[in-house]
Amino acid sequence: MTPAPFAAIILAAGMGTRMKSARHKVLHAIAGKPMLRHLTDSLATLQPARTVVVVGALKEQVETEVAGHSRLGADVVVQQPQHGTGHAVLQARAVLSGFDGKVLVLYGDAPLVPAATMQRLLDALADDVAVAVLGFRPAEPGAYGRIIAKAGAIRKMVEYKDACPAERAETLCNSGLMAVRAADLFPLLDRVTNNNAAQEYYLPDVVGLALGDGRACVVIETAADDVAGANSRAELAGLEAIFQNRRRAELMAAGVSMQAPETVFFAADTEIAADVEIEPFVVFGPGVRIASGARIRAHSHIEGATIGEGCEIGPFARLRPGTVLGANARIGNFVETKKAVLGDGAKANHLTYLGDVTVGAKANIGAGTITCNYDGFFKYQTVIGAGAFIGSNSALVAPVRIGDGAIVAAGSTVTRDVSGDALALARPAQTEKAGWAARFRAISHAKKGK
Repeated sequence: MTPAPFAAIILAAGMGTRMKSARHKVLHAIAGKPMLRHLTDSLATLQPARTVVVVGALKEQVETEVAGHSRLGADVVVQQPQHGTGHAVLQARAVLSGFDGKVLVLYGDAPLVPAATMQRLLDALADDVAVAVLGFRPAEPGAYGRIIAKAGAIRKMVEYKDACPAERAETLCNSGLMAVRAADLFPLLDRVTNNNAAQEYYLPDVVGLALGDGRACVVIETAADDVAGANSRAELAGLEAIFQNRRRAELMAAGVSMQAPETVFFAADTEIAADVEIEPFVVFGPGVRIASGARIRAHSHIEGATIGEGCEIGPFARLRPGTVLGANARIGNFVETKKAVLGDGAKANHLTYLGDVTVGAKANIGAGTITCNYDGFFKYQTVIGAGAFIGSNSALVAPVRIGDGAIVAAGSTVTRDVSGDALALARPAQTEKAGWAARFRAISHAKKGK
């Protein structure tokens, strides 16, 4: 059966002052992707009928993110001034006018909620249930609000500061995430008061109001990592650790080998096929695709690169955006590539810079070779043909073409095209002065008084 339509409200209006940042809190990145986008991408897999993002502080930044990257076609509403989470949700009323399905309330700074958990929360909102709440049991419950429940039925929700010792002993805590039907949500919120120390309207108060009406409210539990949030840089680092641990486990379960997984870091969009081996201390930036059988050796940094089957990278290699490697290509230690396309079996084994270059199949790039692609104003292309051999310590001054099967002698500075199967030597002729070294040493010793 097709699930009933639902709407989502994402709260992203907070100041995030503990981040100490000019960037909005929900736009700080985990694995190279903003927190808010992690959440909206997961939500998009459930295909909500409507999505509303509530903004406030630094609203222009969040509006730009939603407009440019959301897969949801989300509406943005402004909470100004900000009077609590309940008041924030009320700002979505006009957008959801006429919608009578379930409403899922999420938080932009809690970005790692799995789509399956969102669906479980929606499913918990059965016909006789007014509110479904997502609970969790953190290692340190601390000042979290507590949920007093029996067999999933909520009897009471209480803020820590208002809880008695017995209630504080409860380990089931309120994540803040909930599902409520639109027909119940906004009337309940209209009854929430701000009779509290902060004079704010709190979303969790709808549970108490529903219980007071004799309605059922339920809690489902999820892992603490699923609802972890970030209000500070330290907590952001904690979210990064959660994401990386999840991704490492997923990739190893899918057939990727890692000798020391805790030292390998992935971007949110990294794609790695089975039978890839990743050695310690490898970092993947955004936009990396790696085909089966490749080996990524230690201390390599890879971003925006497509790596073909059976390739070997590193150790200590840096692949920058625009790098595309054919099958069985080899990029060795202390080699840097940028907008470099290498054909099948091509190799640059060490100490080389390849920028704005196309390298043909089975070409060999010797140690110390550089493509001189930039004149201080513009970038230029180098083309190296199939089967060409570039000797060590060569400089290829772009734009230049090296023909198929050509050889460039070691130490050459090539400024003109080289024909296929030709030998190019671009260096001064070697000269020798007999006895010069001995005379030089004698003069030098005399100057030193020896």
